[in-house]
Amino acid sequence: MLELTRSNDAVLISFVDALLNDAQIPHFVADVHMSILDGSIGALPRRVLVDGDHLEQARRLLRDAELGHELV
Repeated sequence: MLELTRSNDAVLISFVDALLNDAQIPHFVADVHMSILDGSIGALPRRVLVDGDHLEQARRLLRDAELGHELV
């Protein structure tokens, strides 16, 4: 699994998660529980990890959604 994006913005992470789900791209949202442990103040960023075989497809998807600036 390779990092696609990282953000403190829960709405952005949720949107990226939905985009990847709709495109049936295998992924995992990491650090969700760590973010909850910090009191949900958003101090710890969440990471979206994508299977290496699908990384370029996921990057293209984010660029097409005008989220290219969020790519790691």
